[in-house]
Amino acid sequence: MRILVQRSLNSKVTVNNKKVGEITKGLVLFVGFTEGDSEKEIDYLVKKVLNLRIFEDENNIMNKSILEVGGEILSISQFTLYADTKKGNRPSYAAALNGIEAEKLYKIFNEKLSHHIKVETGIFGADMQVSICNDGPITIALERG
Repeated sequence: MRILVQRSLNSKVTVNNKKVGEITKGLVLFVGFTEGDSEKEIDYLVKKVLNLRIFEDENNIMNKSILEVGGEILSISQFTLYADTKKGNRPSYAAALNGIEAEKLYKIFNEKLSHHIKVETGIFGADMQVSICNDGPITIALERG
């Protein structure tokens, strides 16, 4: 499981010109799965996301978590996080988990997050347009490994 985390001032996701998810201050998560991923990895990364201290405190030091600042999460499924370009310019996505299993894990991931914080999502497998106002910019890659 891989997650690309971006701190955001505001973000939204649209499908077929219809807004399906939107947040104000918070995190945009691009989430991908691979063979062998399980609820154990999900639990670990949910905890990591919720406790990642990348928001400024009163001294302008990144020392607060999303929970401490009352932020929101926009979660976007993204199998391309497992792109492999070792054999040329056309990426292989063979390491990405098949859609049926990945969608199950993605739903579990978002459900676990939503027990703690407001979560908006895109639509799994859809052609999405994601607009992000990346704050900082701060972008962090997370992976259990």
